[in-house]
Amino acid sequence: MTNENLGRDPEAFEAFYKRHVKRVTGFVARRVTNPHLVDDLTTEVFLAAIEGADSYRPTRGSEGAWLIGIARNILANERRAAARRADKALRHAGRRPLDADDISRLEEQIDAERAATALFKAISGLAPGPRAVIELVDIDGLTVTEAATALRIPPVTARVRLHRARQQLKGVPIGPQTDFEFVREAT
Repeated sequence: MTNENLGRDPEAFEAFYKRHVKRVTGFVARRVTNPHLVDDLTTEVFLAAIEGADSYRPTRGSEGAWLIGIARNILANERRAAARRADKALRHAGRRPLDADDISRLEEQIDAERAATALFKAISGLAPGPRAVIELVDIDGLTVTEAATALRIPPVTARVRLHRARQQLKGVPIGPQTDFEFVREAT
């Protein structure tokens, strides 16, 4: 096999394919029972061989061995994907469909959270320290002292970070419900 020709020369690929298709199909068919999947995976093996033709080294083994290595990787990827699909199906199997009341309630909650969503968008450009404090205080409703405790910083540091974050956000349009002009304090 000449690496350069496999992907560019249809006749070279056809000869390569004819030499190895039975072996690759057999390898896949011994491991997969669905004939459509056998065909799909065999096709994927040869597509990967075209894409990776320049990685083939005759000194490391035969073309057939190289293709079987590709087939093993393709099968492993398929098994992982099938496991993810099965896991997803199991997770969704126990869920009940939403009725109109559920949808209405969720839409109300989404509307109520719009200001917080806008705030998250606005604060994404802040440094991590001030951003963490403003999230905990202005979005999650903690007091400055509680936020300081959660972040394991002194309360005065939390107040300074909150003040700086609010100063940076002054004039940023984030929605009607968010007011950066107050500081909650523990009672």
